[in-house]
Amino acid sequence: MSSRLDLIAIDGPSGSGKSTTAKRTAERLGWSYLDTGAMYRATALALHRAGVELAETAQVKTILDQININQEGTSIFLDGENVSDAIRTMEINQMVTPVSADAQVREAMVRQQQRLGQRGRWVVDGRDIGTVVFPEAVSKIFLVASLRVRSERRFKELSDKGILTTLQEVAEDLERRDLADRTRAISPLRKAKDALEIDTSDRAVSEVVDLIVSHYEHCRTLP
Repeated sequence: MSSRLDLIAIDGPSGSGKSTTAKRTAERLGWSYLDTGAMYRATALALHRAGVELAETAQVKTILDQININQEGTSIFLDGENVSDAIRTMEINQMVTPVSADAQVREAMVRQQQRLGQRGRWVVDGRDIGTVVFPEAVSKIFLVASLRVRSERRFKELSDKGILTTLQEVAEDLERRDLADRTRAISPLRKAKDALEIDTSDRAVSEVVDLIVSHYEHCRTLP
């Protein structure tokens, strides 16, 4: 146990239920929840507002050095402003994949995530948590779901926030992001060798949480 971090790493493609499941798991265990995807979204929003392109590496570094991203509960703050809704628009959806694949951005975010992970007990979700950020996590989970289910979930999420789009547009966006996440050169989306894969397509959130907690309880007893 001494060489492992007492946290739960949850990875998977967009719409697989990572955020909802991670939040509920953290609540069940009384732990803190870290939404790494929101950190990349907040960074994408900051770059967009500043009119800075990823190719402008010096300006990107300046932005990364200056911005302050915090998470309070399930709310995300960028320089003191609650941007929880602003980072979930279709525009940011399309920006976040290249931003999260950028080497400079990724290095800065991973460093910040690892610092947080050393303090306290966390349920962390993302796309490279169990493979890159916290390979020493006690428990690693990889969530999957069908494209149809993932598209319906994301469409409902956007509709509930008053964001106008179509189910087809959401499905096409997810397919693009899936391909980009799997094929990017830096930290591609992949399942850790020792991760438990859970298909959330036809499972209630409570059932998925039960499986995750059970897996954690088993893993923490291993040498």
